[in-house]
Amino acid sequence: MTTHGYRRAEPALRRLELTIARRLDGLLQGEHLGLLPGLGSELAEARPYQAGDDVRRIDWNVTARTAEPHVRDVVADRELELWVLLDASASMDFGTAAMEKRDLALAAAAALGFLTQRTGNRIGAHLLHGGGVQVLPARTGRPHLMALLQRVFALPRTLPGAKVHGVGAAADQLGRTLVRRGLAVVVSDFLDPPQTWEPALRRLAVRHQVLAVEVLDPRELALPDVGLLTLVDPETGRRGEYATAGARLRRRYAEAAAAQRAAIEAALRRACAGHLRLRTDGDWVRDLVEHVLRGRRLARLGARARPGGGAA
Repeated sequence: MTTHGYRRAEPALRRLELTIARRLDGLLQGEHLGLLPGLGSELAEARPYQAGDDVRRIDWNVTARTAEPHVRDVVADRELELWVLLDASASMDFGTAAMEKRDLALAAAAALGFLTQRTGNRIGAHLLHGGGVQVLPARTGRPHLMALLQRVFALPRTLPGAKVHGVGAAADQLGRTLVRRGLAVVVSDFLDPPQTWEPALRRLAVRHQVLAVEVLDPRELALPDVGLLTLVDPETGRRGEYATAGARLRRRYAEAAAAQRAAIEAALRRACAGHLRLRTDGDWVRDLVEHVLRGRRLARLGARARPGGGAA
């Protein structure tokens, strides 16, 4: 990044940090929030049960083999890594509400980063751009997080028609980067056909927890009645003019958009990825926090439902 670019990014990122910090404190109200559920998420070695151990951690397979109660330790959340795969392709340079989709992607990465920083986790990033994929190694601390966000802020717009890596290829590259189990967050509009990225996300989810953050703009769901409208495909540069006064055209557009989003949701479900949808006209901080809190509540309910569960 140039010195001029750094001077331009720094105040914008500080305002974003202040907004996120205030909203997180207001929404969490003192509750400790980690990105992964429970006290720990990565299974470690089994050991004999000791008085005071959490019975929910009993390893029933080892217990059956040894005829002695064993528990499975876990690695604490603070020792886990968060990796963000951020899509900065041309289709993300679009927005008609409070921000563009690329701004929303940056904001989501920032919020996840600040949550990570609170619990001592490391964060790294793969930035999918017209020139390929930029890899930023995972480290801890605010200076690293701000440097990472500055790199995202400074990404130039992708020229229409430029050849870019797909989300699927970038997810496979991310899977080869992650050595130990962690949380992989894929931030994209997922407009490429699901068959191009679903298998890669499924492979990634075999070993890692995967969260797909889908960003969208309200104009991708419905056309306004504004007369003759010129539309440009950001990926190819093709232009077209459409008479939006026709109710039939607007209805067909809305139906096609709904079918596309349903196909994305189904593909993410088949890939065993968590799904968080953020809109450029929505309260994205609240949506993100509610998603993480909901995941933690479901994890606690699942722990109580397993053998040896019971109240926490």
